[in-house]
Amino acid sequence: MDTQSPIQSSADPRHLDIGAPVIVPSLLSIAKSTRAFLALLLAEIDLHPGQDQLLDRLDPNAPVSVSTLAEQLAVRPSTVSKMLDRLIEKDLVARIANSRDARRTMVQLTPLGEKAQASIRNVWRRLETDLVASIPSEDLEVLDRSLSRTGELLTQKLRRLR
Repeated sequence: MDTQSPIQSSADPRHLDIGAPVIVPSLLSIAKSTRAFLALLLAEIDLHPGQDQLLDRLDPNAPVSVSTLAEQLAVRPSTVSKMLDRLIEKDLVARIANSRDARRTMVQLTPLGEKAQASIRNVWRRLETDLVASIPSEDLEVLDRSLSRTGELLTQKLRRLR
């Protein structure tokens, strides 16, 4: 029986006897604080965390399928459908039929959704400005590379587990 955790790699000996977790508590704390800060800023434009990422993925001139959005956001299609229901109520997105396959539903950004995208990007800029204000640029470059790589690794592992 394999007792190895789904996130451990048997090809990497560093997973053995690493002691108390160091990175995970920091990542969890950062994620929680960032999400709380973002939630406050998004509330100012009547959105919730997650809705910003969905709206940002949409191109006004290119409808996209629910399954494609789910893959891009690394969530289940049912989660995207629930998010879309709320965004449709606000007239930020619209469901349309696929021109080649009427059984398939596509999602398109509305003109009001385009304005929301601009507001979302302003919120993200405000958050970014607040976060990086006290980080030296050389540290910021290393942090950016490290976080990007960590995000890629976690996304890959999550896809394999789903």
